[in-house]
Amino acid sequence: MPLLNGNQNAKKEEDFAGKKLKTLPNELLQRGGDAVKVDLQRNRLKQITGIAQLRNLTELNLCRNEFTEFPLDIRGLRQLEKLYINQNNIKTIPENVFPSLEKLRFLKLSTNRLEKLPQDMNRCQHLNYLNLSNNCLKNLDPLVGLSHLKELYVERNQLAELPDLLFQNSNLSLFKANGNPLRKPPQEVCAGGLKDIQSYFAMLEANAPNVYTVKTMFLGSSMAGKSTLCRSLKQGRPVPVAEADRTVGIEISEVDSEGIRFFFWDFAGQEEYYITHHVFITAQAFVILAIDLSSYNMDVQSFKENVGFWIKNLQLKIPDSVVLLVGTHVDQCKNENEVTEKKKHIEEQVKEMLDTHTTNLNQQRKNFQEMENSSSYRDQINQIERLTEYKLKVLDLVPIDCTKQVDIDKLLTRIKQEVLSKDTFPSIEQTIPRSYYEVEKDIQELKNGGITEHGIVSQSTLLNELKNRHDTLDDNRLQLILQYLHRIGVIMWYKEIPELADFLFLEPSFLISLFKTIVRHDLVQELNKISNAELKSENALVIQKKRWISDYKDRASLNNVAIRILVRNELRKNYGITDEEIIEEVVGSKKKEGSLLSLLKHFDVCLSTKHNSPLNPKANEFCPKKNWVPSNPIVYEPDACLFPSYLPDNKLVEQKWQSDNTEDLNIHVYFLPEIPHGFFHRLVIRTCSLYSPYWIGKDQCMLCCGDRRFLLRERRDEDQFIEIRCKETELETSEDIQKAWGVIREIMIRLNNLTEQWQGLYLTVHSPCKSSDCYEYFQWNDWQEWLEDTGTNKFNVGLEDKQTCHNGHQRRTELLFPRTPDAST
Repeated sequence: MPLLNGNQNAKKEEDFAGKKLKTLPNELLQRGGDAVKVDLQRNRLKQITGIAQLRNLTELNLCRNEFTEFPLDIRGLRQLEKLYINQNNIKTIPENVFPSLEKLRFLKLSTNRLEKLPQDMNRCQHLNYLNLSNNCLKNLDPLVGLSHLKELYVERNQLAELPDLLFQNSNLSLFKANGNPLRKPPQEVCAGGLKDIQSYFAMLEANAPNVYTVKTMFLGSSMAGKSTLCRSLKQGRPVPVAEADRTVGIEISEVDSEGIRFFFWDFAGQEEYYITHHVFITAQAFVILAIDLSSYNMDVQSFKENVGFWIKNLQLKIPDSVVLLVGTHVDQCKNENEVTEKKKHIEEQVKEMLDTHTTNLNQQRKNFQEMENSSSYRDQINQIERLTEYKLKVLDLVPIDCTKQVDIDKLLTRIKQEVLSKDTFPSIEQTIPRSYYEVEKDIQELKNGGITEHGIVSQSTLLNELKNRHDTLDDNRLQLILQYLHRIGVIMWYKEIPELADFLFLEPSFLISLFKTIVRHDLVQELNKISNAELKSENALVIQKKRWISDYKDRASLNNVAIRILVRNELRKNYGITDEEIIEEVVGSKKKEGSLLSLLKHFDVCLSTKHNSPLNPKANEFCPKKNWVPSNPIVYEPDACLFPSYLPDNKLVEQKWQSDNTEDLNIHVYFLPEIPHGFFHRLVIRTCSLYSPYWIGKDQCMLCCGDRRFLLRERRDEDQFIEIRCKETELETSEDIQKAWGVIREIMIRLNNLTEQWQGLYLTVHSPCKSSDCYEYFQWNDWQEWLEDTGTNKFNVGLEDKQTCHNGHQRRTELLFPRTPDAST
């Protein structure tokens, strides 16, 4: 085995990774007395008998093996400082293990099946890094007392409460707990990070009250009766809603009923609004899915459009949510028998859909488990197992007649019954410090007292007002409380967006109203309503207005001047705002982008258009995180916003790309169960903000980096995937190829980050065989590690300079995977 630095007296690093080992190799035990670092990852080990002979071992990697029990032999490694034993199937750790590991500093136990921790784990006093994410833990008390702990990761477990003593550790600097059913502190507090949690416990009184708060989202197709349901439940009586008064965008209201605080979010059903839904659909929500029974046909297509589409999207976005099916327009059905039959059909189809989803996941897991070297796919297996644990709860359909008081009462009773059920909503009861309530109450009083007529207030103004009312709350604590109120939807404060960090929206409905001035189903009609006087205010002509309309219809592009006029009209007519400074802050000007466009771009709704120019082969190459100087600087002002979701075809992209070549760099990113609605265009927006020029179509996008052309293409066949290609004709040398892989890596980083917003999503990556008519492929096992590797840009595919598919076709490794073949092989 190689020696460090070639020094014969240096201590050894033994590498047995990926050797399909079932027991420790004799050569390791025979010559391993001086080993300080041993890599045994990606094998088939279930035990490591004899490992204690490596008495000088300081680092051991056992990840991606087949351990079901924690190996007790590790107790003999008293010099051990670093242990990787993640991505196994360990269910328990016995007592008396960690007291023996006095020098252990780093422990990675993520992605196992741990249900509890040993009580003596806090005896490991030098531990400063601990990763327990992706397990089944319900309690972290054994970690209290780890005084040197700096980093702790417990994401995606089953934690309901966190021990307050854990956060009295002054050394703890990083803590992550996303994906837990937390109620103390609530997930909305934990989302802010360690400082928010420490502040929460510092402010929490011994007798702090428990509260019931639930975000209730009304979803369904257009004209399904969502607004009627929402307003009737809010008023407690039948409230008719005319067609002309249907929801545009999203409507928000708050309802308090018998100690339960409901936040009602009524989402418009027209497809044009789907591109903004992802901004406001959040985890652990109660979803009321409205289905018009009078127009529902008991066939595949009707179920898909009215029910299946929404269930699938919820499965992907918030797979731990609860869905109550509500059948509306019962009064327009022929008779009670029709209602009963349609109710039965919908419930049967939903059950079949959920069962099929689970069956497909189990089959995918079985396929990986039956592969020859299944331990190499431990990460994929664990991800699929994680998805099978999500249980989208779809409750039986409740048919109602919204014109009858008795039916409104029946539905409200059913909703309360489900919300108060521990089985349905285990974490609805939350413990909140009184100061959080007091600040929220003060904000309401300030709104009523006229601090702002338009819902926007500067951060400094609001903090000063609140500090006058709370002597014990400084700026930091108040900001943490405001961030919590933002996460539960009481206010909106986008602190992470530099252009908006100093402003708070005290009325979320005000911000929604601004959204819907641009993102709406009747935008063309609104553009036509722009008067000559309004055009003159922007020095625009009627002929330009006609161009705006044709550009929107044909190219999904909306001129910035048109946006300013529409939003200004909304502010003046519906909110009575005449303050030009406020109007300019929202709508922007020719010199400055407004806060509304900043928000839409931040949420991947639109993209500033750019003036595409012919490719310049001599242009300086753009590299992320490095300064770039254009070879031919152009003073440029974006004059319109592109909404990719509204594009009608791919003509422009196909014209620029021309045709595929079998030798192109080509990877396929497969989505299980399917590509989420709107995902592709959000990826395109994120990618095109980095590279230019670009051309975007309905489901294709071409972009350039230097003289290299790249194509993103969405494929919604039986196997749904996103294809990423680079033109073969622009890859003359190995250096060219590696630079192309660098661009693909940047695209995939954005793709991977975007998938984090869909908890129920699972990805695999393939490089298809480059021989024509061959359907074999090369599996990427470690692609996420490649994305995380910020230094060497390496990929774990072995040392071979060629790869062979199952049909015997060979290609250079560098054309299939992002690595440079080792010159020594």
